[in-house]
Amino acid sequence: MKARTVAVVDYESGNLRSVSQAVMHAAQGSGVDVIVTQSAADIMAAERVVLPGQGHMGDCMRALADSGLMDAVLHACANKPLFGVCVGMQMLLDRSEEGPTDGLGLIPGEVRRFRLEGRLQPDGSRYKVPQMGWNRVFQARPHPVWAGVPDGSYFYFVHSYFAAPALAAHVAGECDYGGRFAAAVARDNIFATQFHPEKSADQGLALYRNFLSWNP
Repeated sequence: MKARTVAVVDYESGNLRSVSQAVMHAAQGSGVDVIVTQSAADIMAAERVVLPGQGHMGDCMRALADSGLMDAVLHACANKPLFGVCVGMQMLLDRSEEGPTDGLGLIPGEVRRFRLEGRLQPDGSRYKVPQMGWNRVFQARPHPVWAGVPDGSYFYFVHSYFAAPALAAHVAGECDYGGRFAAAVARDNIFATQFHPEKSADQGLALYRNFLSWNP
């Protein structure tokens, strides 16, 4: 395997096709190889790792445990650049109300369900759960993965639960949907987003491109 390889973790619980295609597109001309893998050895050997996820967090955690890739993913979380996407971000926290389910415990905090029943948006329409569609993300602090991405850019969301980190220092981006919530988290060599960069046009590709050259 080439030294400059990005492993997209295939534990049969993520939107692998769209994520991997977007990362491959972002990697064009960079000399970085992108692989989709169910191999712990590939994840251990890769320079950096992408952890996707979608659906029920409990299902995702069980699938990761059953895949035999848990130790390799935890090693990546501790030792190399890792990008978590959607439920792949939520899994990084201690626990989720969905289930409830224990997470990986890498970022202190919990994942909570939107409670917006009966509340109205500024335009008079009712809030819907899940939040589905484009929303603005405000950068809570500078980070190399934000490089060149204008503050307040729009990204694409599909989710009923949101991350609530215990420490403000771990919030990298915020969004407003009935109140502010963490749309991106970051700690050491980890960067993760609740939104889907692979469905977020040019700004999403810019995040993946920045991730490919980020050296924490």
